[in-house]
Amino acid sequence: MIGISKLYCGAVEPGDVLRYDRDSAKLPSELLQFARDKKPVVVWNCTQRCNLKCVHCYAQSEDRQYAGEMSTEEAKEMIDDLAAFGAPVLLFSGGEPTIRKDLIELMHYAKSKGMRVVISTNGTLITPERARQYAEVGLSYVGVSLDGGRETHDKFRGIAGSFDKAIAGIRNARDVGIKVGLRMTVNKRNWQDIPEIFEVMKAENVPRACFYHLVYTGRGSELMKEDLDHDETRTAVRLIMDKTKEMFEAGLTPEILTVDNHADGPFVYMELCKENPERAEEVLQLLQWNQGNSSGNGIACVSWNGEVYADQFWRHYPFGNVRQRPFSEIWTDVSGATGQSELMSKLKDKRPHLKGRCVECLWLNICGGNFRVRAEAATGDLWEPDPACYLTDVEIGLPSAKIADAADVLESEMAAEAGASAGGPKD
Repeated sequence: MIGISKLYCGAVEPGDVLRYDRDSAKLPSELLQFARDKKPVVVWNCTQRCNLKCVHCYAQSEDRQYAGEMSTEEAKEMIDDLAAFGAPVLLFSGGEPTIRKDLIELMHYAKSKGMRVVISTNGTLITPERARQYAEVGLSYVGVSLDGGRETHDKFRGIAGSFDKAIAGIRNARDVGIKVGLRMTVNKRNWQDIPEIFEVMKAENVPRACFYHLVYTGRGSELMKEDLDHDETRTAVRLIMDKTKEMFEAGLTPEILTVDNHADGPFVYMELCKENPERAEEVLQLLQWNQGNSSGNGIACVSWNGEVYADQFWRHYPFGNVRQRPFSEIWTDVSGATGQSELMSKLKDKRPHLKGRCVECLWLNICGGNFRVRAEAATGDLWEPDPACYLTDVEIGLPSAKIADAADVLESEMAAEAGASAGGPKD
């Protein structure tokens, strides 16, 4: 996660993080990305069933019963282990998690074990009664997915009226005091709707929004053609930055994040070098603490059948199953005794295994090697560069001694290139 509001708009200072000694058990949820120990936030796809027909569903969910989902008792055993291991957050996802009949019981149980509880939902099933029940749990946060404005969202979700039902769910949760945020997966079909998300935030008094870059997995994934090209990505991230700044200038204090492309961190830093060099140096410190992509380290996924993955997009690389072995053992097994544990070890320190332009990249410690599954989808090799990295060769090759002068170096390089393309300087 890259906190646009935290970094670009100065909502967080390095001292705010140091106050908690960067300990994940002490840090507020909004600062967990800067934790020193990187205990994993665990996404649990608690059911595969979903009431919608989303075109971009990584779980390939349908509105039907699925065999093999973990029972209530199995889930509680997993929660016991997660809490003892120190996982700070359990995020209930799906499918559509609000369909699961024992959801409230399991949320109460996780809270009783000291975990923070979050739901990622399409929002359409959050009735006033359910919202009251969630509030009684002490739910930390509800993230509701929106794909843009009403027309765009309903096309993506496959069912007319989905947008209005999601907005009703947002209002029901907000009205009982639950913190609500919006989640948008950005792609070619909806990125022009980014301003619509900010309008919904203002109209519905929503304090948080996450903009997800598209993640595609598997060789030849059809989703690859839906991804933004590099110029579109830069334009989209700059648009998010500008819209966030507009809200701050209007006296609002939203929490805005981009997710799943850690090239955003260096991009924000380089933009700040041009606009506010003093703030840029503080941002550089925060980015170094963030450490970039944390698949297999600071985030984990457990599927509806108990399989453990590096994150929710790694379903072709299971590390083990909580029905046979506790999550804590699976997550810390880096012995290399099996192919799975060898990969787990490599994900916890990707640097020695990376190839191509990533190897010499100035921002590697900040990016963390970005998303390996996108690299595999594009090239067949997990360790080749992530095709979604939109930083230019000039930007990733800046001399380290000039890092604070990044803007000046880039401007001079671009001016030289412009002069060459125009046939050289004119008198």
